[in-house]
Amino acid sequence: MIYSDAGGKRADLLVQQYAPLVKRIAHHLIARLPASVQVEDLIQSGMIGLLEAAHKYDAGKGASFETYAGIRIRGSMMDEIRKGDWIPRSVHRNARSIAKAIHEIEARTGRDAQDHEVAEALGITLEQYHGTVRDASAGRLFSLDEMGFDGDQDPLGEDPHNRNPLAGIEHEAFLKKLTAAIDALPEREKLVLSLYYDEELNLKEIGQVLSVSESRVSQIHSQATIRLRSRLTDWTES
Repeated sequence: MIYSDAGGKRADLLVQQYAPLVKRIAHHLIARLPASVQVEDLIQSGMIGLLEAAHKYDAGKGASFETYAGIRIRGSMMDEIRKGDWIPRSVHRNARSIAKAIHEIEARTGRDAQDHEVAEALGITLEQYHGTVRDASAGRLFSLDEMGFDGDQDPLGEDPHNRNPLAGIEHEAFLKKLTAAIDALPEREKLVLSLYYDEELNLKEIGQVLSVSESRVSQIHSQATIRLRSRLTDWTES
């Protein structure tokens, strides 16, 4: 790919200015990942995402560069995480089973599924259920990417000439559905997501805010993401 001298210089300046953003996002993500994932690998992949963002950013779309770059950086890091293939298949299978049980209970009752109801539906004890949720929390990151949109379909888009108008409409509809699903979460789950993704607090800091242990925060976070998946089944399975 060939860039103009002016565009190249602007991109270099953006990369230098926002390199700390890559480190911040990497350290934010690493707190939820197993020890086998190295923060240096995330930073390296994140820098690639930042470089791509610097060259492709279009200020005319109205979004700030930091917002756009953050999406690209996270997307690159998620790609790196997938390459490691460190998540056991059982984690995905159990999370899907939980999401299915939650979906069925909430469809039947018209309210939030309670932990004991999900455990009963799965035929396991409440303690086993909580253990399964904790295991899932080590292998699940909540992002638009994990909900079925890859890094080239970010909310701001890359190239208006290459985008499918219908895909853009579908994406906008998905974002509205996702926003409504988050807003309908139980208050504690919604608060944890807000503190983690909007305020960018780590799990330990959130635990201090809520006066609970870090492991409990991790459990609440995972419960929230699985509940969201259960409520977005129509989208994630399409």
